[in-house]
Amino acid sequence: MTSIEHVIIRNAATVIVLRNAAEVPCVLMGQRGEKAAFMPSKFVFPGGAVDSSDAEIPMASEISEPCFSRLAEDADLGLRRALCAAAVRELWEETGLILGCDGHWSKPVPADWRGFANRGKLPIAAPLQFVFRAITPPGRTRRFDARFFLLDAEHIAGNLDDFSNASDELRQLQWIPLAAARRFDLPFITEVVLSEVESRLPCTAPPKSVPYFKNTDGESVFIRIP
Repeated sequence: MTSIEHVIIRNAATVIVLRNAAEVPCVLMGQRGEKAAFMPSKFVFPGGAVDSSDAEIPMASEISEPCFSRLAEDADLGLRRALCAAAVRELWEETGLILGCDGHWSKPVPADWRGFANRGKLPIAAPLQFVFRAITPPGRTRRFDARFFLLDAEHIAGNLDDFSNASDELRQLQWIPLAAARRFDLPFITEVVLSEVESRLPCTAPPKSVPYFKNTDGESVFIRIP
């Protein structure tokens, strides 16, 4: 068994879907199971670890600058596309919502993407904004180097209230008014991200810099990218 002092930090992507940003802004959240190994019973955004196949997923569009360059900060250059693909995949898996456009897959479709591809869609990354990064502090049973992507709900294909294709990883999926989100049981980092989003409404462009909580084993610092 891996000791808690030597937990591997996995790359991860999280999606903050913002609806009605200019009117009554709402964010999409769900509750993790009470027996979940990481953040049990907490309300969170859709997201999860990068899979080995994500780097090879054909994307119909790439994330724009300056987000593309910022994703390379303190990271492998080849990881940028995988993070964007993971964001789209996790959104699909945990909510059943599709960030994609009509298109044909030219490569064999990995198992995690078949439901997405069967709807005749290719994933797109252009609407994503890279807005936050945080590494889980030491001492946790699971640790992630999570990149948070903001997405305007208008870019999602289909019915925004149809969660029928979601997995059972998140319960009580719902659009929560941003002003009411802090009434829920949230992880600390989620509260911080919500404050950051709220300060930038209506979030029509990427932030001037990206907050980064860099909690490595040797240091814990707050910096901004770039």
